[in-house]
Amino acid sequence: MVKGDLVAGVHVHADRDVCIGAGLCVLTAGAVFDQDDDGIVVVLDEHPADAAAARDAVANCPSGALSLTEEG
Repeated sequence: MVKGDLVAGVHVHADRDVCIGAGLCVLTAGAVFDQDDDGIVVVLDEHPADAAAARDAVANCPSGALSLTEEG
């Protein structure tokens, strides 16, 4: 379901305090995640169009710093 230019119900979150900077999120979903100069995750797109890549990135995060919520 698309609402405007956002994919309805898909929202990614990052807990920068627990991120260990492994970079798997960037490798898995580079359009959604990046890393700052310290290697800590940065969310580029909180409502990603490629929900499958975002789910994979969340599932592969070794520190558990990423989460994804889905509604409707």
